[in-house]
Amino acid sequence: MEKQDDLKVLPLLPLRGIVVFPYVIVNLDVGREKSVVALEDAMVHDHKIMLSAQKDPAVDDPTEKDIYEMGTVAEVRQFLKLPGGSMRVLVEGLHRAKIKKVNCLKKYYTAEIVEYKDDTKDNSINMEALIRAVVNQFEEWVKLSKKIPPETLVSVVMIENGGHLCDLIASHMNMKLEDKQELLSLVDPVKRLEKLYTVLSKEMEILNIEKKISDRVRSQMEKIQKEYYLREQLKAIHQELGDKDSMTTEIDEYKEKMSKGKYPETVLNCLQREIKRLERLPASSPETGVIRTYIEWLLALPWSITSHDKLNIKAAERVLEKDHYGLEKVKERILEYLAVRKLSNKIKAPIICLVGPPGVGKTSLASSIAKAMGRKFIRASLGGIRDEAEIRGHRRTYIGALPGRIINGIKNAGSRNPVFLLDEIDKIASDFRGDPSSALLEVLDPEQNNSFSDHYIEIPFDLSQVFWIVTANNIANIPRPLRDRMEMISLPSYTEEEKYQIAHRYLVDKQLAANGLEKKQLQFMPGALQEIIANYTRESGVRELERQIGAVCRKAAKKILEEDKKKIRVTVKNIPDFLGRVKYMHTRAESKPQVGVCTGLAWTEVGGDILPTEVSILKGKGNLILTGQLGDVMKESAKTGLSYIRSRSDKLGLDPQFYEKDDIHIHLPEGAIPKDGPSAGITMATAMVSALTETKVRNDIAMTGEITLRGRVLPIGGLKEKTLAAYREKIYTIILPKENERDVEDIEQEVRDKMQFIPVENMDEVLKYALVKE
Repeated sequence: MEKQDDLKVLPLLPLRGIVVFPYVIVNLDVGREKSVVALEDAMVHDHKIMLSAQKDPAVDDPTEKDIYEMGTVAEVRQFLKLPGGSMRVLVEGLHRAKIKKVNCLKKYYTAEIVEYKDDTKDNSINMEALIRAVVNQFEEWVKLSKKIPPETLVSVVMIENGGHLCDLIASHMNMKLEDKQELLSLVDPVKRLEKLYTVLSKEMEILNIEKKISDRVRSQMEKIQKEYYLREQLKAIHQELGDKDSMTTEIDEYKEKMSKGKYPETVLNCLQREIKRLERLPASSPETGVIRTYIEWLLALPWSITSHDKLNIKAAERVLEKDHYGLEKVKERILEYLAVRKLSNKIKAPIICLVGPPGVGKTSLASSIAKAMGRKFIRASLGGIRDEAEIRGHRRTYIGALPGRIINGIKNAGSRNPVFLLDEIDKIASDFRGDPSSALLEVLDPEQNNSFSDHYIEIPFDLSQVFWIVTANNIANIPRPLRDRMEMISLPSYTEEEKYQIAHRYLVDKQLAANGLEKKQLQFMPGALQEIIANYTRESGVRELERQIGAVCRKAAKKILEEDKKKIRVTVKNIPDFLGRVKYMHTRAESKPQVGVCTGLAWTEVGGDILPTEVSILKGKGNLILTGQLGDVMKESAKTGLSYIRSRSDKLGLDPQFYEKDDIHIHLPEGAIPKDGPSAGITMATAMVSALTETKVRNDIAMTGEITLRGRVLPIGGLKEKTLAAYREKIYTIILPKENERDVEDIEQEVRDKMQFIPVENMDEVLKYALVKE
């Protein structure tokens, strides 16, 4: 590289974002006023101009410090003025030059420069090796980048001068401004080639990575396009064949349902994931059926669908009164919920447990509640369930897996706030497959059922808006953790008057319609329904009563057709013609006071009944004989009563050694029927005292209560049913524990007005009222 020591002055043209190398012809657009004047001055003299790049292209009026020192002396080949005062010039780089000083004239800049001419040729082995290495790298770069036509590559490769070769290659490459300026600043051709080789190597690495990425993306795009093309072809083939059940059609239907329905974000993400899996699987794969079923379940569930509540309290009350007679506590609780719901939308739906004997209307009441509220009604029977999967569903790893009864019921309802009846919760069982009652804890817990997780669905479902109604016959069989989560409402046995009203208002019309009869064809005369209730049914509810009325309707329909009768009357006298002889004979109370015979009261699943208790004193060795199918609790009550009598033998006027020489035999009639419970303690103790003291017991009095060793009388349950049993047998005086006095309010006013209740605290008071005073 030859250096011209003489300073030379040339017009200066600062360049924005471009570096012009020697031996390269470039088009430049010039718009700045000083640059235009500098070009005009160059054209007037020798067409030579100094080109140097700006360090910062954003500077509009650069000074000496804003311009790189090393630039290129160029010759202006062509000159064209453009509209607006700008110019387009064609310049050819001649050689390098270094700016020593910049002079600021009135209209443009000039530069005092030192020129570096690259005319000498280096034939050394080192130079030749460098040239070959650079050319090889450049050829590879051209093949990968494909930015330079092949003829340009041929013209570049033919250059033997290392400096010229380096400048031409650098001008064709898309490098950073700083890298190009660094190559321009290197005067020594060897260093310049070494730097260019480094830059080419780096560019090759980048191009290789870009090629890999491009190939990968292209292959993916080609695969997607191919799949799309094949799918469209398959769709067209199915349409031509009239095949509407193809997988593609189903997937389109799923996507359409997703776009039209309202689904939470988690559900949409899961649906999209499963649809993609379904698209990738072949139609013959056994997994397609599993995925399809799962997608259909997710789409069918009412994730955001709710029914609007009817919050008209009066209308709801009319519906409940029309469908059900009595049951005031339940109706009042439903109306309270609707009233609070009208005031606040944030209230959680209650979880009500209706407890009562069979046939009292628990299930039909739940249906009426749904009707009164304007909600969908769903019923699921829990009787005999042993598998936890019945509640939580099966995991999808099993063949034939499906959701549990809860999610299945919600799907059938088509709403996420139905009235959901869980029937017979006290009949749930458990075995090695799990405990269903434990799974119900999450369902019936207001604090956690807003995110109930079914094993099949796997996405939490909000059950907090469901109105849960649970039914049970015996509260003692409900697991305690479940009981704590429910609001208990007791539905006691119906009285005979309530049964008559239900039959008169509902059951007769229902059975007439069921058997194709009109009201004018069959008429129940006064007293007929009461006779059926008293002598042909023995239950707490009205199911058997409805069956008996249905039997009367069938017999009447047969007579109407056979005997051509237009109207049939059912009376007390002709009921046996329809139903046969009397089915049930009630246990009758004693007609007069007797020694050792006392009338107790018992609760059964079909209502209350009286319990005559007989005691005989026999010569023996002090044995206590108990007969009549007594359970362990009643046996213990008898022994407790005997111990009380022994402790009070002096006051009762008994021989202190009576228990050593006499046997006491206690018998409860109807020995084939098992009897158990704690409420016969004072009855057996009174009968024993009567037999031991030979004092008669009043026959117009009945009693119920448990006894302790000290003679205290403890409270019992089922007072209403027991009172009705005494009322039926025309016993209007009842001895009951003092603590049960508050339960008298649950008995109908009509019965209370005729009854006398004697509350007692200890056995002495019982004997005072029960034994006949001589």
